[in-house]
Amino acid sequence: MAQSTGQNLVLRGGSPELRASQKSAGELRAEARRKYRVSKLSRREDTRRKILVGAIVLAKMERGEFEEEILMNWMDKLLSRDDDRRLFALSAGKERR
Repeated sequence: MAQSTGQNLVLRGGSPELRASQKSAGELRAEARRKYRVSKLSRREDTRRKILVGAIVLAKMERGEFEEEILMNWMDKLLSRDDDRRLFALSAGKERR
């Protein structure tokens, strides 16, 4: 038998396994917050990796250890958004291949 208590539905009777498998709203919210924190940390780490790789490539270019032309060719081939292309003085409107 089910009985409504505000927003929660409380099941009476049923197997102990069924009752044990039902998570409370608080447990679900806590799990969602944990997943959000893990996802946020993962995005932050990914962004940091990209920044560090970019910094290394730029430093190598400045020291003459990496050809700027190679990087610019990559950028020209891979950047499709006009505002991204503008950052690197590439012509606008290039479609990604």
